[in-house]
Amino acid sequence: MRTLKTLTTCSPLMCALLRRCCNFSSTSPEKKRTSVTDNFRTRLASGPSFQDFVKKGVSVALGGADPEEQGYLSADLDMGRSRKVYFETYGCQMNVSDTQIAQAILEKKGYQRTAHLSQADVVLLVTCSIREKAEQTIWNRLQQLAAMKRKRLKIQSPMKIGILGCMAERLKTELLEREKLVDVIAGPDSYRDLPRLLTVADGGHQASNVLLSLEETYADIMPVHRAPQSHSAFVSIMRGCDNMCSYCIVPFTRGRERSRPVSSILEEVRMLSDQGVKEVTLLGQNVNSYRDASEEQFCGSDVTKLSRGFNTVYRSKRGGLRFSDLLDRVSRVDPAMRIRFTSPHPKDFPDEVLHLISERRNICKQIHLPAQSGSNQVLQAMRRGYSREAYLDLVSNIKRIIPAVSLSSDFISGFCGETEDDHQQTLSLIREVGYNLGFLFAYSMRKKTHAFHRLQDDVPAHVKRRRLEECIDVFREEASRVNAALVGSSQLVLVEGESKRSAKDLCGRTDGNVKVIFPKEDAASIHAGDYVLVEILSATSQSLRGRALGHSNLDTRTATSGQLRGYVTSDSTMIKDITG
Repeated sequence: MRTLKTLTTCSPLMCALLRRCCNFSSTSPEKKRTSVTDNFRTRLASGPSFQDFVKKGVSVALGGADPEEQGYLSADLDMGRSRKVYFETYGCQMNVSDTQIAQAILEKKGYQRTAHLSQADVVLLVTCSIREKAEQTIWNRLQQLAAMKRKRLKIQSPMKIGILGCMAERLKTELLEREKLVDVIAGPDSYRDLPRLLTVADGGHQASNVLLSLEETYADIMPVHRAPQSHSAFVSIMRGCDNMCSYCIVPFTRGRERSRPVSSILEEVRMLSDQGVKEVTLLGQNVNSYRDASEEQFCGSDVTKLSRGFNTVYRSKRGGLRFSDLLDRVSRVDPAMRIRFTSPHPKDFPDEVLHLISERRNICKQIHLPAQSGSNQVLQAMRRGYSREAYLDLVSNIKRIIPAVSLSSDFISGFCGETEDDHQQTLSLIREVGYNLGFLFAYSMRKKTHAFHRLQDDVPAHVKRRRLEECIDVFREEASRVNAALVGSSQLVLVEGESKRSAKDLCGRTDGNVKVIFPKEDAASIHAGDYVLVEILSATSQSLRGRALGHSNLDTRTATSGQLRGYVTSDSTMIKDITG
């Protein structure tokens, strides 16, 4: 790095050339200029090129070592040498996947992951930038880590702190300058560069790479799934988003859509199946817009099909393997493995996707269908590409093709220009659809977005909070109503392990992704990773309670007890209340 710093001021070659150019002889001015120019051109042509300055170091003086023999960073400098890395992951499931990718890259260079912060040589925060509250959480955490770092300096080797993910890209300048809290910054498309960035940081410099890519999918990197004993896993199938919804920062922090080749996805799913994983969730910012055109045979002329009544801000896309093709192939890898996907956009649910979900037993009959608002005025301001009527038509079509489907959704309260009538329309939509799961937020304006440049954040904070609370209340009312109808039915549950609230209970999730809790005493031979039929005895707005009837599998369609009313796949509502 000292060599690189020298180059940024005056390279040895240039300094020597300048000194030589200044040693004019006593000949005429015209001859002087000709001689100097010819000499300069000759030496410049024989010297190192621009690429040599970028990729290699140069010798300190003219006539020194051959630049080809003196690297900027030698091959072993970016090795981890068993240093321990501690990850903290915030935000969406995509950040969980990013953590696994970053871990794989660092482990290949000799770093080791640790679950104990006190042992860490490197602390990496995988961050979310979608709301102000999420970012403030990171700023607070950085202050705590900086204080820990200062104490560490007195007793052992210094600890390096890094920011990865969306916040790294959005706030790169502020992160580097604000109180010097961060040593390394890597955006979502820069994880391959982490070993080099950490090496630069070891030299006492801050290092960053937040360049977005039109191609990076990390297709050749097999993520490290942290817990081998876990029976569920996330598999990233595409990155970025092209939708450009007016409130959303994702296209600016994660870039344009790029789909991972289907062959690498299937390889990872097979590996997970061999490890005993029983449930895989396919991930993407707009997961059902997946389109693999990486191989020539996939590059046809067919236009991507949208849900009826939906449109996009971008041109129609042609060719490639679509989401229905991928979902079909993934579901065939292991018929005993549940397949989920998130997060989709309502525009990308043509009938062939819905029929596949209905027909394939191991594809969960649960669809996430983000609405964001029930008002046409607000939907237009959000640039969602559909009306309330088109959304409800899609819901009707889904329920017609998949009668036992469970629906979940996202809603934003207090978006720019939202009136009280708009809010009431959102409440009525929640009641009309009957979701089983909701992610509800108060609007938080983000820089770079269309809303930031064109709209006014004119709904007062206290009004946003009040509307959010009303939306949550309606979700819970509907959940209680839906779940009460399930008492006495049986549910097929994939067991996850002990309940967090009581070691006397086991817990798992239904096909509709709702938690079910049942006593261990009824399940002596049942373990994590087993499929179990559970009789539902009681329900709340967020979970079900019951008793285990015995082992089962994905082929089960009826309960084993004659006292039960049959196998039911509709589930309760669970609400994640996060305000920003």
